[in-house]
Amino acid sequence: MTNRLRTEVQEEEAEKKLIVKEIPAKPEIPDNFLSQFFTKAFISSEAATKALPFVLYIAFLGMIYIGNRNLAEDNIRDIDKITAQVKELSWDYKTTKADLAFKSTLTEVAKRADTLGIKEPVQPPQKLIVKEDAANGY
Repeated sequence: MTNRLRTEVQEEEAEKKLIVKEIPAKPEIPDNFLSQFFTKAFISSEAATKALPFVLYIAFLGMIYIGNRNLAEDNIRDIDKITAQVKELSWDYKTTKADLAFKSTLTEVAKRADTLGIKEPVQPPQKLIVKEDAANGY
């Protein structure tokens, strides 16, 4: 009966340590370009730091490009609105001009003159002849 209990206790403790020390297996990462690019230090932190100004410059140019495109679309919308207004005003001008041409005809003027009490002359206009008198100097 020497150390039988002690050896059993030691074996159980060793088994517990082994169980605690087991590390779960990592899932295997597929070996493609992106996984190599990000996991195998394709770009070091120094290279990333050196490239940062260029990346910021490209981002700035992208923002300018987006802003410029939005301004261009706004201008196109404004041009479309103004073109529609010009067409509408053109049609208004043409209808007003046609109304004026119609109202300035002889019959329409005569109708309007009758409402004011002015009558159309029945006799043709007479030509006035002025005789020069040599004595008066005319």
